[in-house]
Amino acid sequence: MTGSLLPAALAFALACVSVAILLNLFRLVRGPTSGDRILAVDTLTINAIALIVVFGVAHATQTYFEAALLLAMVAFVGTVAYCKFLLRGDIIE
Repeated sequence: MTGSLLPAALAFALACVSVAILLNLFRLVRGPTSGDRILAVDTLTINAIALIVVFGVAHATQTYFEAALLLAMVAFVGTVAYCKFLLRGDIIE
């Protein structure tokens, strides 16, 4: 029974993540402040990680999960660096 529900759940997850990415792109383009744009990029990377994980479940391989973990680490460092740059004007003290 669960084998027949998996493709439907994956299609639903893909549709939800796609809508979330479109809404994040809207906020990225429309965001009135740079803080909104930073938050949109950070959320966009989280949605990209979710998309990679959905593909990993669909293809039943662990390579996608490792790629999602690497993207999460790089996105975190990038977000922290950009926020620090906006607050202080310099990344390295």
